[in-house]
Amino acid sequence: MSSPVHPDVPGPTDPGPTDAGHCTSDPGPVRPGSSDRSHLRPGPTGPGPVRPGPTDPGPTDPGPVRPGPTDHDPARTHPLPRDAAPTGTVATGPGRSGPVQPEPVHPVDESRPLGRILLFGVQHVLVMAATPISAIFLMSATLRLSPNLTVDLLSAALLLSGIGSLIQSLGPWKFGPRLPFVMLPGGAPLILFLSIAQQHGLPTATGAVLLTAVFTFLVLPLFARLLKFFPPLVIGTMIVIVGVNLVKVGALLVTGRPGAPGFADPAQLGLAFATIGLIVLFTRLLRGVLRQLAVLLGLAGGTALAFAAGQVHAGALFSGHVLGLPRPLPFGAPAFDLLAALPLMLYSLASMAEATGQTVINAEAVGKDIDIRSDVPRTVRGDALTSLLGGFFGLPLMVTSGENIGIVRVTGVRSRYVTAAAGVVLVLLGFLAPVARAISVMPSAVVGGAAMVVFAVITVLGVQMLGRARLEDHTSTVTCAVALALGLLPILVPGVYAGFPSGVRILLESGVAVGALTAAVLNVVFHHLGRRAPATASTASTASTAAGVPAEATGPAARP
Repeated sequence: MSSPVHPDVPGPTDPGPTDAGHCTSDPGPVRPGSSDRSHLRPGPTGPGPVRPGPTDPGPTDPGPVRPGPTDHDPARTHPLPRDAAPTGTVATGPGRSGPVQPEPVHPVDESRPLGRILLFGVQHVLVMAATPISAIFLMSATLRLSPNLTVDLLSAALLLSGIGSLIQSLGPWKFGPRLPFVMLPGGAPLILFLSIAQQHGLPTATGAVLLTAVFTFLVLPLFARLLKFFPPLVIGTMIVIVGVNLVKVGALLVTGRPGAPGFADPAQLGLAFATIGLIVLFTRLLRGVLRQLAVLLGLAGGTALAFAAGQVHAGALFSGHVLGLPRPLPFGAPAFDLLAALPLMLYSLASMAEATGQTVINAEAVGKDIDIRSDVPRTVRGDALTSLLGGFFGLPLMVTSGENIGIVRVTGVRSRYVTAAAGVVLVLLGFLAPVARAISVMPSAVVGGAAMVVFAVITVLGVQMLGRARLEDHTSTVTCAVALALGLLPILVPGVYAGFPSGVRILLESGVAVGALTAAVLNVVFHHLGRRAPATASTASTASTAAGVPAEATGPAARP
C-alpha cells in the first residue's frame, strides 16, 4: 500500500518542490511523460517502506543508475512486459524471472571425471587390442618378418590406432565426426596389402597404401553427392552383415581356424562361455559405474580363471625392451605402381560406403542427430589421413571400426571423450612395449568370448535400423533379402570364390562391400529410376509412425 500523495505534488511534467510532509525533499529526477510514482517514499509517519509488487519495479533513488543496453532498468517508468525476461534471466512465471538455464549437453559431448574416462577408455582398448595385435602377427607370419620388425610394426599399429581414434572422436577442423570411434588396422585392407606385397614387394604395397589415401581425398567430393542413395534400408542391411562378420571373427578367436590343431577345444569354449557368463552376471548384479564396466570386469574375471587353469603364460611379460619406438618407412622407400594399387583403390570406394554405415549406426547408438552429407565425409577424411600417416610406418589401410559401437550400447557410456581416452591409452601402448605384451598375454578365448557379445550388439543395431526401412514394401524386402544373401555368402561359406581371379576374388570375398553395393544398386533400381512415385511427407510420416519412430526422428540419413 502506497503513502497518500499531497494534492500539491507536481505532475509528470512539473519537477517542482514536493510536500515535505509526505515524501522526501528530493526524490530525484523524474522522466518526462512518466505516470509512475514509485519514487515517492513514505514520511516518518508512513507505514514503512513499500515492498514492490509483481509489476512494481521498486525504489529508484539509491543513487545514479547506469542501465546496460539490455538489462532491466529499475528506473524505467514502464517495466518490461510481464511475459518477457531480460538478458541473463528466463521467465519462470507471470512477472517473475529466474537464472538462465544452460542448454543441456548431449551425452556424446559430456565430459566425465578423468578417472572414469580412463577406466572406460581402457575397457575399449582391452576389447579392441586383439585386432591390431592379431593383424600384425598375421602380417609377420605371412611375410616372414623378423621379430624386431614385428615389434616395430606392432608399436606403429597401436600408435596410429590411437591417433586415428583421437581424430575421429575429437574432430579437429574437417576431420572426424566427433563420435565415439576407434580406428584399427585389419580386415580386407590387410588381405589386400598382403596380396600386393607378395606379388610386387613390400615397398610397392606401402606405395599402394599412400596412393589409396590420396585417391580417397580426391574422390570424396563425388562420393558425398551419392550419399542420398544410402537410406536406412541400405545402411541397416550393411550393418547386419558387419555384425555377423564380426561375431564370426570373435568366434574364431575362441575356436581357432577349422582344421587347425586344437580347433574348438572344449577348454577354450568353456573359458569363453565363462567370460560371457561373468559379463551377464556383472550386468545383472552391479549398478552405476560398475555395471558400465561389466565387459572389463568380465575380461578380468575370465583371465583370472585362465590363470588358475594354467592357460596364461606370463613369461613373455618380462622379455624384450621397455620402449617400443615405431620406425618410419621400415620397408625402405615406397614404390608407386598404379596398376598394383588398383585393387586397394577399388576397395576404398566400398570402404567409404562402410564408413557411411558406421557413422550412421554410431550416431544411432548414441542418440545424436547427424547430417550424413557433412558428417560422413568427416569420417572418411579421418580414415584417409590416418592411413596416409600409417603408410609411412609400413601399415595397411586404417579404417574406422564399428567394433566399439557394441561396447557403447552394452555399457551405456556415450561420451566421445571415452574413445579419445582410449586413443591416448593406445598411443602410450605404442611406446610401452611391456604393456602391449601384457595385453597380448590375455587368452584369446577370453577376448573372443567378450567380443562375441559386443559384436552381436552391432547386429541388433542393424536390425533396429531395418525396422524403420518400411520392409512391408515388397521391393524393400527384396532389396534387403538379396543384399543379405550375397553379402553373407562369403562369410558363411569361406572359399566360395576360390576359382575366380585373385583381384576379383579379393573384392567378392568382402561380404560387407558386396552387401552394401548390392543394396545400394537395388535401392536405385526400385526407388530412383522413376518406377515409383516419390513418397510424400504424409506418407513418410505414416510409415515412420507405423515403425514406431516419430517422423521427425528420421533425419537426413533416412531420406531415400
